[in-house]
Amino acid sequence: MASENINTTTEVIHIKNMICSCCKIFLKEKLEETNIFVHELTLGKARITYDQNAISQDDIRNLLQKYGFDLLINKEEKLVSQIKIAVIELVHHLNNVNSIVRKSDYIVEKLGFSYQYLSKTFSENEHITLEKYVINQKIERIKHMIDSDEYSLSEIAYMMDYSSVQYLSNQFKKITGITVSQYKMGSEVEKKSIDEI
Repeated sequence: MASENINTTTEVIHIKNMICSCCKIFLKEKLEETNIFVHELTLGKARITYDQNAISQDDIRNLLQKYGFDLLINKEEKLVSQIKIAVIELVHHLNNVNSIVRKSDYIVEKLGFSYQYLSKTFSENEHITLEKYVINQKIERIKHMIDSDEYSLSEIAYMMDYSSVQYLSNQFKKITGITVSQYKMGSEVEKKSIDEI
């Protein structure tokens, strides 16, 4: 095992675009194929051990970039990644109406900074505002909910914190360019993976 080698180093790395369980499984496999031992892997973060004489930080970065990930080095990049993970958990995984209603509270509680600070940091490091990012994630989730045919539009509107189906429909059209009805009838709208939003 790598940790027995005298030239090994153990460190925590922060990883950009690592936002789902599949990413964790895939990355663990790819890192270990390269003789990087993975002790622990959570969304956006890994504790690894490797031989620093054989593998450099650039090697790790190149490996991550090859598969659409990247190393996060500075404090703000790490925070933006954590914000994205919190939003994705909130919108795509929690399925809790109250948590959607309290999205700013959830993010603040999870990350320990004021919403204003988080929003400002996000906007300065991304091409969109945090509010717009949340809306885009909600629209992608709505597409999946419509496709699953499990919920009525009224239920989807309620679960996604829209005051009415009309409000949901207006925002859906504004973001996608088509109405919910057109989407349901099979109009071509590209679905995006969560990390592309």
